[in-house]
Amino acid sequence: MSSWILGLTGGIGAGKTAATRYFESMGIDVVDADIVAREVVMPGSVGLKSIIAHFGDEVLTTEGTLNRAKLRSIIFDNEAQKDWLNALLHPLIREQLITQLEQATSPYAILCAPLLFENGLQRFCHKTLLIDVPVEVQIARTSERDKVPQEQVKNIIAAQMSRENKCQKADYIINNDRPLAEVQLDLDKLHQNFLNAAKAT
Repeated sequence: MSSWILGLTGGIGAGKTAATRYFESMGIDVVDADIVAREVVMPGSVGLKSIIAHFGDEVLTTEGTLNRAKLRSIIFDNEAQKDWLNALLHPLIREQLITQLEQATSPYAILCAPLLFENGLQRFCHKTLLIDVPVEVQIARTSERDKVPQEQVKNIIAAQMSRENKCQKADYIINNDRPLAEVQLDLDKLHQNFLNAAKAT
């Protein structure tokens, strides 16, 4: 296992993927909580079987995979159902994240999670890095990328921890509202820092 772990986070549309791609290009293993969240509800998984047993077959697509939109609509206004789902999935996701981090072989590893602070995942990390952009940039980028109304994006942002709060919690902050070349220069410096920190542990 890479004994040194960086937690990487950022609000929707902040550009986490561009940052993790950069680190991957430097040979760093990235464990992505969004990907793991999909893996724990794959057909045949304990996660999906439990969801079907609880909500019934209506949450499945015709192909037998989880119909996320349908599930979202069921739990959206129902706190009890949302809590049930979180109580099922969060431990499964956490267990899988730890397993994948333990399998990492790069000098240090990255745990990328949009809800790093909200879900307390920073406790598995030595340092945390926030990819940050102004809220209006988040709204414009996400609306354009996902072809969804800006109101919908605003609701997602409102449900996440505030930008100010994340900035207070993060050890490092990268402003991603500027040319990519400038961002990469800063990421490069941080990468060297993290290599040195990993060597020192």
